[in-house]
Amino acid sequence: MNMQIFQALLDGVLMGGVYALAALGLSLIFGVMKITNFAHGAMMTVGMYTVYVVSTGLGISPYIALIFAAATLFILGYVVQHTLIDRISQAPTHNQLLLTLGVAYILENGLLAIFTPNYKTLEVDDFEGSIKLGQITLSPEKIVAFAVVLVVTAVIYLMLYRTRTGKAIRACSQNREGAQLMGIVIKKTNAIAFGVGALCTGIAGALLTPILSIYPTLGETFQLKCFVIAILGGMGNLWGALISGLIVGVVESVTGYVAGGSWSDLTVYAVFILILLVKPSGLFGRSNRREH
Repeated sequence: MNMQIFQALLDGVLMGGVYALAALGLSLIFGVMKITNFAHGAMMTVGMYTVYVVSTGLGISPYIALIFAAATLFILGYVVQHTLIDRISQAPTHNQLLLTLGVAYILENGLLAIFTPNYKTLEVDDFEGSIKLGQITLSPEKIVAFAVVLVVTAVIYLMLYRTRTGKAIRACSQNREGAQLMGIVIKKTNAIAFGVGALCTGIAGALLTPILSIYPTLGETFQLKCFVIAILGGMGNLWGALISGLIVGVVESVTGYVAGGSWSDLTVYAVFILILLVKPSGLFGRSNRREH
């Protein structure tokens, strides 16, 4: 294999992992509440700025500041669900979509007012240069980001399948009425699930902060990509989101190397449309109709 293609594959896998974590949060929120969160990208940006402020203000590593971003986004997600979305849970779907879109604009314009449109960059002092393995060059920031994604995904999995709270979340996802009859408090469980989903996108944004220059509307760049990944993986399927994120990252990176960066998004969305034409429920989603 051409070493440059292999380099592109590795870069795609490393970035795809971060995409997957953000999409995992979106998929979790939809899986439990059947709500498409249009504020997901803006919440990712909040995670980025939280890391930037804490890291520069306290003079600590962005990877320690990541803890503050995770906590901030969990609280933000919990409050948004508990105080806003829950109040219109019985309203038509488009009302819920518009509410999350309104939250996105409030967050983005709040960041714009506080931080101005100027780009912010954050460097990791402990990382100097790149890691070279023969002809392969790897970014330490991307390697750490991918490692953190694996750890966070494992923790989310254990939380969902080994704790009472996680089992309550899965019960609400599978049968809301049955869960309520078993004594599960739906309102609280929904808020926790939304908080965990926001936490995932906050951590994903935090991991991108040392890699990208940040600005208040950066989340919009990732919003649609998260939707693509979550739908490809089958909305509500966490492992599907992880694998689809890796696929999107590889397609984006390899296309950028072969045809130039301007073709990357075009190819990703073209592949997305082709897959949905063949399997409308996504790669790992369950079809609602019988296949003949």
